Amino acid sequence: MAEKRDEEEQDNQYRAQRLEKLAKLKELGVDPYPYGFAVSASSSELNALYKDLPAGTETQDRVSVAGRIRAIRNSGMFIDLHDSTGKIQVFNHKDKLSAGGLAILPLLDLGDILGVTGLVRRTPRGELTVNGGELAVLAKALMPLPEKFHGLTDLETRYRQRYLDLIMNEDSRETLRRRSRIVAVMRRLLIERGFLEVETPMLHAVPGGASAKPFVTHHNALDLDLYMRVAPELHLKRLLIGGLSDKLFEINRNFRNEGISPRHNPEFTSLELYQAFVDYTAMMEMAEYLIGSIAQEVLGATRIPYGKNAIELKGPWPRKSMAELVKDKTGVDFLAFKDAASARDAAKKLGAELPKHASWGHALEGAFAAKVEAGLIQPIHVTGFPRDISPLAKADRSDPRLTERFETYINGWEVANAFSEINDPLDQLKRFEAQMEARQAGDEEAQPLDADFVLALEYGMPPAGGLGIGIDRLVMLLTDSPSIRDVIAFPTMRPKG
Repeated sequence: MAEKRDEEEQDNQYRAQRLEKLAKLKELGVDPYPYGFAVSASSSELNALYKDLPAGTETQDRVSVAGRIRAIRNSGMFIDLHDSTGKIQVFNHKDKLSAGGLAILPLLDLGDILGVTGLVRRTPRGELTVNGGELAVLAKALMPLPEKFHGLTDLETRYRQRYLDLIMNEDSRETLRRRSRIVAVMRRLLIERGFLEVETPMLHAVPGGASAKPFVTHHNALDLDLYMRVAPELHLKRLLIGGLSDKLFEINRNFRNEGISPRHNPEFTSLELYQAFVDYTAMMEMAEYLIGSIAQEVLGATRIPYGKNAIELKGPWPRKSMAELVKDKTGVDFLAFKDAASARDAAKKLGAELPKHASWGHALEGAFAAKVEAGLIQPIHVTGFPRDISPLAKADRSDPRLTERFETYINGWEVANAFSEINDPLDQLKRFEAQMEARQAGDEEAQPLDADFVLALEYGMPPAGGLGIGIDRLVMLLTDSPSIRDVIAFPTMRPKG
């Protein structure tokens, strides 16, 4: 605590000094927060344009550059500006700098955003440089940056003050830029395959489409409680029913009132898509195509490092049922159990944590989570999900206890989830009714009955496959990031104090 107080006192001293410099700038008639600055080139553009300029060469090419001051040397003679594309060195000499620039120079600090107009040259040591002619303060920073040589290493501060993290850490900037490229490639690949991008509501009267506890809000004008969506599934299927397109997708946020962990954030981004006239096997191929193609295009390879592992994302990937994987790992065959009690007892002996009246399907899922899930490092489609935990998936054609559903696991995480979608309204109603019974028994994540969705199904929905991919976890994989907070610009945090 004493160390933190010392840091705060030091920051206050630095801030007071910067406020004095701010006042002096204003006395000079300098607006320290102007409306704009005409930038003519970025760092990367300059380096590309002058890549062949020999050391020691001066040009007559005048450019205007801007960036944040990250280093000041020799009383301002040398300044390193960093823009979003890299570093620009500025050389300020009294014989070349304007009178206004000379007056501004001693009032600059690390962290200030500065505009410079001058001639391009390459120093005898080979550094591409702009000779400062005119200086323009574009934003006077009142708070000091973190100490140069240690940077910003405290995780709590990095996540709470992401702007500081991005200023100080190139790795953090690259992670979020790569996230943008991943989403852009995903969107393009789907559009090229004939999918139509759509948007569906964030506020739902009935929270459905996934087994999850929703956030509740209130609409004042309607005097109505609404729910932040846990999934877009039921609205996307309504669009499929309406014939908007046989191929639909949405990339957007979902909100689940659940715990926070290195793999969970209460708001997260997912891709969800539906394709008419296919089943869940087509969705396996789609997951392999999207993830493999994105890795190849963004990283230049399908074999990627993650932590201590090398993961091969090129398809096809193995397909194994949940019960088969549990049996292979433990020797326990859950398909041999005829009642829920026997399955519960077996799952608990394997270390699964289950509620008192857990169903057969929950017991199998619990055993899978306890003994199998973490070991699924290479990509695999886990099939044969129990019917009682899959209220929106068609029954398996060979075993009615199971469904045509799979989850794709990579590095021990669920990355994708897909079904052969129910299009029988009577079957769907029975599934919802079973979920309502589970809710009444205390399962807060069981899905409520969405009567309007059942009504929509009665008008006829084509057979379809549906696929969801968790974008945050995919970005974690493709950026070798250990926490979901690393790949979300502003993760959910408990307020300070």
